[in-house]
Amino acid sequence: MKKSIVFCIVLFTISIAAQKPIFSKEDSLRGSNTSYRNWWNVVYYDIDIEPDFEQKTIKGTVIMYFKITKEVTNQELQIDLQFPLVIDKIEMIGMYSDSYFNLKKRNNVFDLKTFGVETLQSFPNLRMIKPESHLIINNIYAAHIQFHGALPIAKSPPWDGGWVFSKDANGNPWITAACEGDGASIWFPCKDYNGDEPDFGMQITSTVPKDMVFVSNGKLLETKNKNKTTWYVQNPINLYNIIPYYGKYAHISDSYSGLKGRLSLDYYVLEYNKVKAKKQFQHVKKMLHSFEDWFGPYPFYEDGYKIVETSHLGMEHQSAIAYGNDYKNGYCRNGKCLDWSNTGIGFLWDFIIIHESGHEWFGNSISANEVADLWIHEAFTSYSETLFTESYFGKEKANQYVIGTRRAIQNDIPIVGKYGVNVSGSTDMYFKGANVIHTLRQLLEDDVKFKTILRKMNTEWYHKTVTGKQIEDFWSAETGIDLHEFFDQYLRTTQVPKLVYYTEHDTLYFKYENVIDKFDMPLLLNSGEWIYPNGKEWKSIQLKNGQFSGVNPNLYVETSAITKPY
Repeated sequence: MKKSIVFCIVLFTISIAAQKPIFSKEDSLRGSNTSYRNWWNVVYYDIDIEPDFEQKTIKGTVIMYFKITKEVTNQELQIDLQFPLVIDKIEMIGMYSDSYFNLKKRNNVFDLKTFGVETLQSFPNLRMIKPESHLIINNIYAAHIQFHGALPIAKSPPWDGGWVFSKDANGNPWITAACEGDGASIWFPCKDYNGDEPDFGMQITSTVPKDMVFVSNGKLLETKNKNKTTWYVQNPINLYNIIPYYGKYAHISDSYSGLKGRLSLDYYVLEYNKVKAKKQFQHVKKMLHSFEDWFGPYPFYEDGYKIVETSHLGMEHQSAIAYGNDYKNGYCRNGKCLDWSNTGIGFLWDFIIIHESGHEWFGNSISANEVADLWIHEAFTSYSETLFTESYFGKEKANQYVIGTRRAIQNDIPIVGKYGVNVSGSTDMYFKGANVIHTLRQLLEDDVKFKTILRKMNTEWYHKTVTGKQIEDFWSAETGIDLHEFFDQYLRTTQVPKLVYYTEHDTLYFKYENVIDKFDMPLLLNSGEWIYPNGKEWKSIQLKNGQFSGVNPNLYVETSAITKPY
């Protein structure tokens, strides 16, 4: 790459044998857009659940509305629900063709003909079903699914999937769920595929135990007899973001005047934390001001912005962010707080508020089709921490912060995971991913252009699912830099580019090691000069003042001085 020219839900089981993963048929069914999925598109979910917290069980119904996108004959349809939950009954309801799924007209577009389905195959975590009647292209249908069973319990939330049963300091039940890795089908039947978000949102209704509050994504739609509450999401939503919260919550209401007008801010916190929450959540408006400047408008004005206190650390649940950071700055867990950068800068703000809110743009609005490309979510969101720091504490501290996070990079496996089997890559997608974006920013030498591209990215892919390749091609096109080897090097290998060099008199000799073929990223020296190394040949440059000043630390590379090779 030359800077001087044009730059261009099935529960999966992984067996490791000789470092090589072995994947099952269920892995492929869960992780791929197969012929059981690619002819229909979900437009809306209507979820109604009744959990039993003492028995740790659940029963409920899900109405999954879907549109037929291409003509098929005798094709099975896949519905995911993970063991030990059980599907009791599935009915299909035909609907008249409607070019726009208008919820207000829903009762008027039902074709009252109800027909059953034939179960063809049953895996522990999904059902293959065949409708008894032919489904017509462009029509919208509804699958009415009844289910029940024991709830999976998360052992270490939010890093593993399941429900979280805990009690607050007063002994009151305090319950939620987390399921990013394992998928939404760990607790309700759905089409558990990242690439198909319900186009027109969802609603979730739950029976609420006495003296408890039920909170979920979006806006409060209605409360029935104080024991049944419905929340409604108007926008597309990642299924792993659909989460119920139960607790003895107090409600704090506020608003923010942003780029698209008034944004409602709602905080649901334990009653005895209300004072602390009002103080700590002042970070929210600062976050919104910074991120709307860098990325464009908050993506879900219609659904509002909400924080819900949880017993686990936190998650990016769309319009209902899970928060458990102890109302302190930094990254706080088990009574201890740390700064990932080890510079002290991470203690200037609340990690969970900033990071999880960044996901509203990267992960919730712009969503990866497959978990193999979760770096799209985590790399850009992790870099949002740097951009927030820059907004309020200056560019120098922002640079120190992102460079400091390199201490957490492991380079164990590539950032990009395995496609088609629901396997993500290394957790390096966070801090290594952020440093990759930071490095890319240096190559542009134009912060205005960098911000413009970030904002265009959030316009181009607003409320859309994307592939990693689409994002990579987008950045190549917008920067005018051919970034294909750049992304291959940093995302698909664990090798950090190393500049090896030696000096002779006032001349610097240099080349790359640990790089893939054709990787030739230019490097900025601290003296202000650019050099253009590659991995094939030694190059040289006459140094200013006759001394080598080192490589600009904002570029994520290693350097190694050697003696002159002979």
